[in-house]
Amino acid sequence: MGVTTTLLSSVDIAGLPLLRRGKVRDVYDLGEKLLIVASDRLSAFDVVLPTPIPDKGKILTTAALFWFDLTKDVVPNHLITADFETIQKALPKGVVLDKNWFDGRMMLVHKAKRIDAECVARAYLAGSGWKEYKTNGNVVGHSLPAGLKEADKLPSPIFTPATKADEGHDENISRERLAEMVGPELAKLLEELTLRVFKLASEHLAQRDLILADTKFEFGYINGNLSLIDEILTPDSSRVWEKKDWKPGKTPDGFDKQFVRDYLEKTGWNKVPPAPALPQSVVDGTLSRYRDFLIKVTK
Repeated sequence: MGVTTTLLSSVDIAGLPLLRRGKVRDVYDLGEKLLIVASDRLSAFDVVLPTPIPDKGKILTTAALFWFDLTKDVVPNHLITADFETIQKALPKGVVLDKNWFDGRMMLVHKAKRIDAECVARAYLAGSGWKEYKTNGNVVGHSLPAGLKEADKLPSPIFTPATKADEGHDENISRERLAEMVGPELAKLLEELTLRVFKLASEHLAQRDLILADTKFEFGYINGNLSLIDEILTPDSSRVWEKKDWKPGKTPDGFDKQFVRDYLEKTGWNKVPPAPALPQSVVDGTLSRYRDFLIKVTK
């Protein structure tokens, strides 16, 4: 990935209208296209942390590009190109990007009519799913066998949609609620595509002795075609564990943000802004996990 750089914000790109600034990505409006810039910001508990993770945006972009290519025969996606020179030529006259900062962390994509729902697939009992199961024995409307432990494998992968919030908390919703929001036919199609992509990704990772515990996707319409958008199957959006580290009873130390969440839980932070700064040891540990993820997934 070349020289290590740290990009906390890209909002100083002169001449490009900023469409929105998410927790990690800055999105610029180019008419029928969008320019997505992945920063090195890190969020936890839906709060952007003050400490960036160097090169994180490049790792996320490289991972997303790999998965977009692998899954394109299952469902189309919004990617046009991630080539720096091609993107530079597509920008308005006078807009010049610094290659040292932006190369490797940008995607030029088709603008889509976004479906405002997170499409989550789970194959193991972790995170919010585990918390809900402990309370009522269900996970977002799915009845599960009694006596399951934390990180247990589910009988089969389940679809657990959530609301899509650019700021604040996403909230888990039932499949029935999703059908009310988007219509029953589209809700059924979103579930089918989510589980198909999840199955393909799980099989790919299993060949590398990795477990895909859960992940989330976003979909939108491009020229009337339902397509994957945003990012897919990155350490930010997925729980991925090494098979050798997994056993029911405790969530393994995987390649995702759980390492950061665990640190923040120990600080006593109340999970409302401002978030505490991360020590260098947590920054280094996070970067190491993200880099290992990329190496193992794409080898």
